[in-house]
Order: sequence, then structure tokens, then C-alpha cells
Amino acid sequence: MTTTPRRARAPRQSDVARLAGVSQSAVSRVIGGDTDAARIPEATVRRIQDAIKELGYVPNPTARKLRTGRNRLLGVHTFEAVFPRAREDFYFEFLLGIEERAEEIDHDLVLFTSTGGSDGRRRVYRDGVNRLNVADGAVLLGVAADRAELARLEADGYPFVHIGRREVPGTRITCVVPDYESAAAAIVDRLADLGHTRIGYLSSGIDEESYADRRRGYESAVARRGLRDVSPASPGPGPGSSSADGDPAWLDAVADGAVTAVVADAEWLANPLAERLAARGLTVPRDVSVVVLEGVGPEAPVRWDCLQIPRREVGRLAIDTLVGMLDEPGQPVADVLVPCVVVAGETVAAPPAGTAPPAGTGPTKGSAE
Repeated sequence: MTTTPRRARAPRQSDVARLAGVSQSAVSRVIGGDTDAARIPEATVRRIQDAIKELGYVPNPTARKLRTGRNRLLGVHTFEAVFPRAREDFYFEFLLGIEERAEEIDHDLVLFTSTGGSDGRRRVYRDGVNRLNVADGAVLLGVAADRAELARLEADGYPFVHIGRREVPGTRITCVVPDYESAAAAIVDRLADLGHTRIGYLSSGIDEESYADRRRGYESAVARRGLRDVSPASPGPGPGSSSADGDPAWLDAVADGAVTAVVADAEWLANPLAERLAARGLTVPRDVSVVVLEGVGPEAPVRWDCLQIPRREVGRLAIDTLVGMLDEPGQPVADVLVPCVVVAGETVAAPPAGTAPPAGTGPTKGSAE
């Protein structure tokens, strides 16, 4: 009869203590970094470390957390898929920054990705239990964040930081936020400095905080600089069609010189806009300048003037913010705003000389009539 070999037992602290010829409490103090307080001689510390290396001993993080309250494990929970999918390039830099900073400060990462139900949604709680509890705290990211779970985490006192601004009624969520608002305002300022006075905003209609921040930055700068907002009729929420698609009169007004610059909050709006303008005999940026309020990859067919999100820096700051919360529990933590970079491309220029709305027919905000 064939018997299955017994699996070798993993080495324990007691094995390390036996090999090093010390007490188990001394091993525990060395592993926990408490050698100064315990006044353990350096030679003994080296002997314990050599025994750990020889045996391949790995501390049990759960046991360490029970003993100290911290296990130096930080969670990363994603509310949507981040590996190789259509959005992998968007999340990669965030994850890279998270990993880099955690390694620098000697913390391990645990990635939580499994779904919690047949609907495929990724949930923090399963059967009423917070699955992130194995980690001291967690960084959360993903546009599909479950706001009810965010509120529950906050109410439970679990330390977490969300990448991207999230508003949850009645709940204060600590976030590390790309500063879309300031970047959008800086882009409008640049257009104004070049001489543009009539600008339109092309909205994706996506109902998320980051898009609201972009729009708010645009509107505040337009008002501050005394510019005229000549935007097409707003679409319903959600991507799928340009806000110019259902407003051909607005495109005609652009062709007539009523608008000299357009700010689009997504690249997928800018490309068809350029095509529709070309069909009316206009080119970008000779006749109309166009700026995109999101990062544009090097593979893009057009080098749009755009803003870039410092994703790696956001990931690093998320780890620093989370560890700060763990070091000083109960202390209020302000959101962290991370400046975005405005990148010059090939789609912005001074307005063409002599452009002006036709007499008596200049469009007003939100309309081409």
C-alpha cells in the first residue's frame, strides 16, 4: 500500500530558540524589533537571526497582530478588475506606487480581489465579516466603489484610505485625490492667456466625483477670467455618445467662429469632435483649440494637450496616509490633494484672427441658439 509522506512541519519560534540556545521570549523580542528595550546583547541578536535564516522561519502575522495590535500588513482592495483588462494601464501606476512605498517602509501588501456574490461585484464584507481585517488597514481603489461598504468600514473604525474622492452622505471618508479642479482651472487660464474668450465644455455625462471636480475647475476659471461659456446641451449621465452628437447646431456655431476652444473631459470625446469639425472644414488647432482633461497615452493618434494624473505619487501618498492613521489612531486626517500636471501637446494655439460670433446670433451658455 502506498502511503502519502507526512508534510514537514513549519519551523516555530521554539525551534529558533532551541537552535540559538536562547529563550523563546528573546526570539520574540528580536522578531518584534524590541531588542533595545530588552537589552539583548548584539551577539545574541546575531545568533537568533542566523537561526531564523538557517531554519527558514517566517513569523505568523496573525499571532503577531494578536500580540502587538499591528502585523505590518497593508491591504489593497480593488472594487473592479485591475489585471490585464482594458483599464490595466490606468491602475498600473497606482499599484506600482503603493508597492514601492510599502517596501520602502518595510510593510507587506495583501491584495484583495475576490468577489462576494453571483453578481460579480467585489465586496469588502462577506457573511457580515470584514475580509480586510487580516491587514492593519487598507488602500481602496476603483470607480465602482460601494458607498454603503465605505460607510460601514468607517463606522466600524477600520482604517482605510480611498484613492480618488468619494462622497458618502453622513460619512467622512479619507481620500488621496488627484487635483483635477486646479488642473482644469489652469488649462482654462492658459487658453485665456492665449486670447480665447469663448470656450465650450464637452462633457462625458459620467456621474462621478472626479468628473464633477473637472467641471467645477473649468466653471470657476471661466467666471474668474470673465470668459463666455459656450457649451453644447448636456447629455444624460454615462458614456456612450458625445455631448456634441445631439447638438449639431452647436457644431455649426463652432464652425461659424462662435467657439474658439473646447475643453473635453475625456479623450473619447475629443477624437470624434475633431472628425466632425473636419467635416465642416475646420482643423485643430488652427481653427479650434482642444484640450483633454485626462491623461493621454503615447500610443494615441493625436498628441492632445491634456492633464496627467501623477498615479505613482498618488499610490505612494496613499500608503503614507494610511500608515499615519495607524500610527495615530483616532486623529482626524485631512484629504491629500495631489497636483496634476498639464502637458502641452499639439492641439492648442492662439485663436484665429478675426473670429467673432455672427452679429446678433452669439450662442449663450448651454445652447447654440
